[in-house]
Amino acid sequence: MTDHTNANSTAQRPALVVDFGAQYAQLIARRVREAGVYSEIVPHTATAEEIAAKNPVALILSGGPSSVYEEGAPQLDPAVFELGVPTLGICYGFQVMAQTLGGEVANTGLREYGATDATLAGEGGSLLSGQPAEQNVWMSHGDQVSRAPEGFAVLASTGATPVAAFADEERRFYGVQWHPEVKHSDHGQQVIENFLHKGAGLAADWNSDNVIAEQVERIRAQVGDARVISALSGGVDSAVSTALVHKAIGDQLTAVFVDHGLLRKGEREQVQKDYVESTGVRLITVEAEDTFLGHLAGVTDPETKRKIIGREFIRAFEQVQRDLVEEAKASGGAPIKFLVQGTLYPDVVESGGGAGTANIKSHHNVGGLPDDLDFELIEPLRTLFKDEVRAIGRELGIPEAIVGR
Repeated sequence: MTDHTNANSTAQRPALVVDFGAQYAQLIARRVREAGVYSEIVPHTATAEEIAAKNPVALILSGGPSSVYEEGAPQLDPAVFELGVPTLGICYGFQVMAQTLGGEVANTGLREYGATDATLAGEGGSLLSGQPAEQNVWMSHGDQVSRAPEGFAVLASTGATPVAAFADEERRFYGVQWHPEVKHSDHGQQVIENFLHKGAGLAADWNSDNVIAEQVERIRAQVGDARVISALSGGVDSAVSTALVHKAIGDQLTAVFVDHGLLRKGEREQVQKDYVESTGVRLITVEAEDTFLGHLAGVTDPETKRKIIGREFIRAFEQVQRDLVEEAKASGGAPIKFLVQGTLYPDVVESGGGAGTANIKSHHNVGGLPDDLDFELIEPLRTLFKDEVRAIGRELGIPEAIVGR
């Protein structure tokens, strides 16, 4: 994580989701958070040393589209299994664990896709405890773990897969062939919770109240007595990030709302009245409708329109910045050093943001600001998913019409 964001990273030790190229890596991370444990995503290329540096409380190895025995298939640094961190393998991650620790993975020609009946062996160990002996799970694999590594007990099987789940309770290593993160697995969330709370011994103590308190403390430490500005669009992300920073530093923050003539109906009034009343933030509204619409007149190409809108928005914002800087100088007040952004965790992950995960698409708020913008960033939502941001917005008293948008 870059220098301008490190003050916004969580103080809690994370459960790390190791991404093997799965479409569900973000979903796994969300399910872990739903279980009350903070999570982050890291690439499978991370070394044991890099993973250890994050001081994780648990590891979850994601699924992936490859076969573990194929040349060039994604692998994991074997030394990761020597870190003493409780680990859960899912699908491909389950097979990587089995192969690395001395088990066998084979292509038997028996594929399983979609709803599949699984049968528990005995009580199912700590991973599957409290679950029915027969249950429906969601499979997506062509390879099977044909033999569990030494020291592992088989916890479940299916008609095509004799080793569908296993555990080494002494080393706190666990794995399932199915996808517990999807709702199609009847007891999937319980599998994840059993791993976190029983296998890894973690408390369910990560929630929106903790996030607010932690971020308020961090923002105050980062800002000191400096002044801060925030671009307030009326959307969920900017509304919550602005309210959170305002809770931390009060009148040191000024929010800026640009009326460019392309707003939702009633959006300006909603921000100026409902949002300001609920948060008490100081708001400056920029009248820029004529400028924006004038530059857009006669333009039909969508990409050209986007570029014009982006350019004029920055120009309008820069003017407000200059005005506020002059105001600060004239009044002898503290300088304006910080800019608030509503960057979310998916923005970072999908942009390949520093974690080495796949670059799905770029986001304007991740590396999209001008190089000459002379401000440090405050990104209090950078580690959060959208549903978590909405929960924090409700805790902060932001109107539901904005939070639920």
